[in-house]
Amino acid sequence: MKMSEERTKLLSGRIAQNNYRSLPDTQIRRRRHQVNHDSSDVSTQEEFEAMDVLSDRYQSSDYDVIENQLHTEEEQLLARQKIPKFIWQLEVKRWLVMLLIGMVTACIAALVDICISEVAKVKYSVLSYYFAEEIDNIYILIPYLLWMAINVFFVTLASLMVVYGEPVAAGSGIPQIKCYLNGVLVPHVVRFKTLLCKVIGIIFAVSGGLAVGKEGPMIHAGAVVAAGVSQGKTTTFKRDFKVFKDFRTDHEKRDFVSGGAAAGVAAAFGAPVGGVLFSLEEGASFWNQSLTWRIFFASMTCTFTLNVLLSYYRGDPWRLSSPGLINFGEFTGISYHGYEIVIFLLMGVIGGLLGALFNAINYKLTIFRMQYVYQSWLCVVEAIVVCICTMSLSFLCIYVTDDCQPLKDSIHFPLQLFCNDGEYSTSASLFFSTPEESVKTLFHAQEGSMHVMTLVPFALIYFLLATMTYGLSIPSGLFIPSLLAGAAWGRLFGMFLHSLFPDLDLFSSCGLYALIGAAAQLGGVIRMTISLTVILMEATHNITYGLPLMLVLITAKWVGDLFNHGLYDIHIELHSVPLLRWGPPPVSSHIKAKDVMNHPVITMNTIDNVGRVQDILLDNDHNGFPIIDPYDETCTHGGTFRGLVIRSQLSVLLKNKAFASWPTSHEPRRRLQMDDFTNEYPRYTKIKDISITDRERECSIDLRPFMNPSPYSVSKEASLPRMFRLFRALGLRHLVVTDEDNRVVGIVTRKDLARFRYNSHRNRGLQELSIVSL
Repeated sequence: MKMSEERTKLLSGRIAQNNYRSLPDTQIRRRRHQVNHDSSDVSTQEEFEAMDVLSDRYQSSDYDVIENQLHTEEEQLLARQKIPKFIWQLEVKRWLVMLLIGMVTACIAALVDICISEVAKVKYSVLSYYFAEEIDNIYILIPYLLWMAINVFFVTLASLMVVYGEPVAAGSGIPQIKCYLNGVLVPHVVRFKTLLCKVIGIIFAVSGGLAVGKEGPMIHAGAVVAAGVSQGKTTTFKRDFKVFKDFRTDHEKRDFVSGGAAAGVAAAFGAPVGGVLFSLEEGASFWNQSLTWRIFFASMTCTFTLNVLLSYYRGDPWRLSSPGLINFGEFTGISYHGYEIVIFLLMGVIGGLLGALFNAINYKLTIFRMQYVYQSWLCVVEAIVVCICTMSLSFLCIYVTDDCQPLKDSIHFPLQLFCNDGEYSTSASLFFSTPEESVKTLFHAQEGSMHVMTLVPFALIYFLLATMTYGLSIPSGLFIPSLLAGAAWGRLFGMFLHSLFPDLDLFSSCGLYALIGAAAQLGGVIRMTISLTVILMEATHNITYGLPLMLVLITAKWVGDLFNHGLYDIHIELHSVPLLRWGPPPVSSHIKAKDVMNHPVITMNTIDNVGRVQDILLDNDHNGFPIIDPYDETCTHGGTFRGLVIRSQLSVLLKNKAFASWPTSHEPRRRLQMDDFTNEYPRYTKIKDISITDRERECSIDLRPFMNPSPYSVSKEASLPRMFRLFRALGLRHLVVTDEDNRVVGIVTRKDLARFRYNSHRNRGLQELSIVSL
């Protein structure tokens, strides 16, 4: 075949990257350790340590509708029938799925909350007895060792559920869900096994006294519930209930997962509006107006169902006073002065600085874990060590702090320790209570009920423990640890202001300053603005705090962004995920498609040989294959771009023998329907498991009825921003690059665009990342 000189030059460039199978997280750590260990160049190690790479292990979702001949025939059939009835039924099914998502997510949230509460009661009853009996003699170490043994037992179980159960269940799950909604298929992220390990693990992790919260994992749990309910089948138990078959596509599943994430926020904070905004701000990359109402419906359903369930558990049925897992309490009657907004802005600056410090420390710790803590048993040991450190620091702080206060009914887990009868230790209450109760205590404790020497070590210790804990091989939320650390230093800030003018009523309650500090700390760590403002407003039941909360969160974000990214984005980069940002990198219009594309491209003919198709699928892991006209014998005509076929379609075709019966025939032995493809979704049969005889390999297969005849394509002179906007707005997985004669010269995927990143930190500017095998 004769080619132009320019096309020959294009085809001789960068070879297309292969997509490797997904690996467990511990194997990824081991591979990264080997890369660092084998590299003798210090500069290479530093570059790798900065994680300026993208992993080729991640696949992408297929959000583009394949408008092939089967799709057209099915729509024509519907057009001859009662279309309004079909559309009405489909819309009712969508609302029904959202209803089920909200109810199931609420049931899981109630289960988690009830289990943690019951375990906390039993643990308190056991430890309070030993504290009371042994506090006045030399056997004070007995309650300490017992407390440690109980917590180590729970943390070990939580870590085992993650390390040997499902590694993707570690952490809050929000970065993984954010990647999934962006179009990146994180392996196992929405499977039932992940949900099981997540729920059981977070119960044990919180009960083990670690600096974690159960709110973040609820977002992941809601997303898994949505992904499972919306499909009407379970691949884990191999059961197909024959319902919701219309939603077995990536773009429909993505919309329901957005609703599940919003329902998780509603369950965690009792904030249905905040849940919708969270999915919009942090999760969903693709949004439409009709989706907003359905997501809000799922969030409201989840809040109401959880409220009812918890009312029965607390012995007051239908008293709907518990809309979420965390209750900040009533802030009625706590007002602020207009001039205090300036002070709140200063607290926002402090929160941004502390958040940037938090993220920097956690970044270094995560790098250390990836390089050295890569074996499964080491991950479990690390969790146990952090648990021992947490218990030891907590017990030491309780032991040396003298902060006795009169006993109140509002204190859930009071410990007397060295205090007189009728008094309790404030420090012991903060460390021993659940994190949610400690936050509520800092918000609503009376003025003067907490000493400075109680809050200073508590804020410092909890801040450091939270940086150490997030990233362990356990399910762990980030919201509550950040809120608790921020509430501690925020209350300290309020106490300092009141001490300056003790006789004048110039400043608001210390509880309000604790709330502002909590918002500043959380905003400085995760860099959320709109959704977090509404979540905190709904959690406090006071709309008058909207303005100061918004200003504090924006200030914390701006200050923190001067130093590093939000923690969720940092962990996404650490895992080398090819995430597409909201917009293309600036000053990148000079980069053209011919500079970005993969080439040469593996193509298939409109009518191809079964053996050749099978060999292509076995020899590489590419997902999309351009279809071209076959060349004639002289290789002077042909090669014109006709369409695109994807791997999952070819898998179904080969599995169902949808090709000619004999090598001399072109008529397929079986004609497939759309149901043949939807029934296989989402786990298609692997090519190596499909049996093809030698005679069948000689047969021909007509790909024209199954290919997408009008896929998106661009000229090789198209700019990077133009291609980026096509991918971002349309949810593409492949973009074919053609020349002036409409011949395929390359193909662009998500990784090819994501590897161009503008980094404002360290004065790096526009970077081109490497694509490596991890």
